[in-house]
Amino acid sequence: MAEDATDEPPWPLLLGSAIVCGLATLGGIIAQRYPGPDTIAVALYMTAYLAGGWDAAIDTFGKLKRFRLDIHFLMLAVAIGAAFIGAWWEGAALLFLFSLSGALEVMAMARTEREIRSLFNDAPKQALEILPDGTTREVAADTLEADTAIRILPGEQFPADSIIVSGDSAADESSLTGESVPVNKTAGDTVFGGTLNTWGKLDARVLRPPGDSAHARIIHLIREAQASKAPSQRFTDRFGTAYTVGILGFAILMFLIWHFILKIPAFQDGESGNSAFYRAMTLLVVCSPCALVISIPSAILTGIAAGARRGILFRGGVAVENLASINRLAVDKTGTLTKGELELTGLESSDPKLDNELLHFAAALSKNSTHPLSRAIVAENLKRGGTFEEIEGFESLAGKGLKGRIGNRELLLGRRSLFEGHPWITALPAPEPGLTEVLVTAGDLSGRIILRDAPRIEAASTVARLHEQGIEVTMLTGDREESAQLVATELGLRHWRSGLHPEDKVAAIKEWREQGEKVAMAGDGVNDAPSLAAADISIGMGLRGSDAVLEQADIVLTHDRLERILEALDISRRCRVIIRQNLTISLGVVIFLGFAALGSWIPLPLGVLGHEGSTIVVVANSLRLLIRSKENTD
Repeated sequence: MAEDATDEPPWPLLLGSAIVCGLATLGGIIAQRYPGPDTIAVALYMTAYLAGGWDAAIDTFGKLKRFRLDIHFLMLAVAIGAAFIGAWWEGAALLFLFSLSGALEVMAMARTEREIRSLFNDAPKQALEILPDGTTREVAADTLEADTAIRILPGEQFPADSIIVSGDSAADESSLTGESVPVNKTAGDTVFGGTLNTWGKLDARVLRPPGDSAHARIIHLIREAQASKAPSQRFTDRFGTAYTVGILGFAILMFLIWHFILKIPAFQDGESGNSAFYRAMTLLVVCSPCALVISIPSAILTGIAAGARRGILFRGGVAVENLASINRLAVDKTGTLTKGELELTGLESSDPKLDNELLHFAAALSKNSTHPLSRAIVAENLKRGGTFEEIEGFESLAGKGLKGRIGNRELLLGRRSLFEGHPWITALPAPEPGLTEVLVTAGDLSGRIILRDAPRIEAASTVARLHEQGIEVTMLTGDREESAQLVATELGLRHWRSGLHPEDKVAAIKEWREQGEKVAMAGDGVNDAPSLAAADISIGMGLRGSDAVLEQADIVLTHDRLERILEALDISRRCRVIIRQNLTISLGVVIFLGFAALGSWIPLPLGVLGHEGSTIVVVANSLRLLIRSKENTD
């Protein structure tokens, strides 16, 4: 029931206070039923008031200083009013149920917070800095700066985003990407802070301080999401304050009507039943907007936690609530529909029996380069269990390729322009659309390696399911028409646009929006940032995406899996349903109990039970998002 759950005392303290309040209330009721001084019962009730009301009193005092009223003020006013007319046990019961529902609410939000924290390993506190003389010293990880030389031993976490200078190992990046298989790392590769170095000793250079690492950025995104509010929540926030003042005024008006017009005694029960004051207090309780105020933020926060558990980071309530409304998804090709990494699809050598030998020589040269083509060749050689011979006289030929020597064998690797004058080139056909070639010569052996940025395995099924849900998927790419058409045909896309510059992508999205469509855009590169900004909802692919994308995206798919868009849509739709259910429950209970209170058909304790019970039901209903998410991830 707090305005900000993070400002609440810990839930065990609140729950303990509620239990003390309940026990003291029960003791007061028992003391009243047996002969003896009333002071014992009153003392027990006062204990219940203190235990059940201290948190609400602190919150109310802080709000009154800002001239604001909320549900805490109403509950305290009713409890004090009940004590004023001698209805001690009713006031104590109100504070017990109110403090209990508040404790359960904070406990539920704490569970949401715990689910989010459990997604990430704690960041390392210490790091090994490499000194100029080659020795190391242990330093606090948060003191690392860009370009600091560090050493990471096997089994240790990387203290910051870094680039490897020397050494070979594999990194467990499951906490960031969801990939269970460790990723091989060697010189020139990037590693992420908070991930685990599995087996090799690595020397690296810090790219950015730990506070700016991918790990830290993602936790910042979650905190930012928790603090933001959905459109419907902003409405209930504005409505809630005005409603609180309005219902307080309405209760006062009804007190005056009951007493001065209907002639019901003001503070003493009479032949007509309860006093006017008692009836006004009951009306005030049952019409208080407690369940209404919590109905939306509880659903939004559990939606954020459910998404985070599945590698979907909603950057606030707007994204959670609005994603369900889209009817078109625009997607970038490279890195979104495709893997964004080249993989070998064919080997063609002058002697077909020596295909693996051609790859072996190409990999030896490529090991000395960080170009994406070279990385793909090295990865394929490793996959086939190949080794890497040392290259002599290595040379990188700008814009053309690589050159080197193994023994007496001269090696060349690169594009066609590097091999001008070689007779075998003229008979070599151009690669098919969508494919990339790398030519290789190693002494008398020559040939080429065919590579491709292949579509993601899950892309075709994801596109098909989106089409089934009535969402049109359109690919926006800067590639040639032939390459775009090849990918579109493979994935079952009905619409695509090729040869686009960033401004062309923005124009396409604006065109669809002007036609009344709700457009989401998914991308991963810097060139996607303008179109992400132009869309109704922007989706960033993976933590390896550019900083511009991570800053711009409303939703970040940290596991870099395209099918998570379907799960994000599912969470958004279910969150919308739960919000509607919560609003129906909270408003329905207020209307029903309000009419009952106007007719004096319910006593204060029953009104309290109905009011606080609806709050607990609303919070429990929201937690269904988290429970179902747990089932889906098991």
